[in-house]
Amino acid sequence: MTGLTRGRLRDSRLFIVRPGLGAALASGNVTSASVISVNAGRGKDADWAGKSGRTAIDKRPVAGRVEVGRLGLGGDEQVDKPAHGGPEQALYAYAREDLDWWVERLGRELPSGMFGENITTAGLDVTGAMIGEIWDMGTARVQVTGPRIPCVMFAGRMDERHWVKRFAAARRPGAYLRVLREGAVGAGDRLEVVSRPGERVTIAESMTAYYGDAVLMRRLLRVEGRGLDWDNIAPGVLGRATADS
Repeated sequence: MTGLTRGRLRDSRLFIVRPGLGAALASGNVTSASVISVNAGRGKDADWAGKSGRTAIDKRPVAGRVEVGRLGLGGDEQVDKPAHGGPEQALYAYAREDLDWWVERLGRELPSGMFGENITTAGLDVTGAMIGEIWDMGTARVQVTGPRIPCVMFAGRMDERHWVKRFAAARRPGAYLRVLREGAVGAGDRLEVVSRPGERVTIAESMTAYYGDAVLMRRLLRVEGRGLDWDNIAPGVLGRATADS
């Protein structure tokens, strides 16, 4: 069971799509997008970590440059690989701007890596990124494959009331990335959007599709470069839509 197929909520009416950070960012016309933190962690025991009892969601900033491989960062561990790893979810990126949005609402400090992200960005609307779009990041090249779907493990990490529903409703999920070209990345590296697919579905919209929007799901299935999990998720969403019509 993958990160996209875990924790599905059936009633998409519970959720709203949030706007992007601005027209310039949403259009990809950014001149100062960068990596502000590269975060890694090893598995550790946790009493809230579900059946396995172990988790590597605790990511901390790493000094210097870090190797980016097809399956993730050098020195990083993914304990629950079916849910948060593999080539389709090799890296997880989250925007510092969205972390700061949560700081205002939760009233607590959220250091880079707090959401389990490997890459904390600045100057790029990650949630407004398109499924299938390609970034150059340091010397690596990556592709956006899908949103992070909140799960019990994430809820345990945050220890916030109704966290799964709140995170899903905010439509600020961050983006999973496929590695197209291995390389290295470090804090301060430029992050550049180098291409976008012709069929455009944003990360926020893909989350709405996941939670039951059949129209968006049909569009997403036409997107080149989408994560392979979408082909397994779509029949359930489209089947429920047909049954409800």
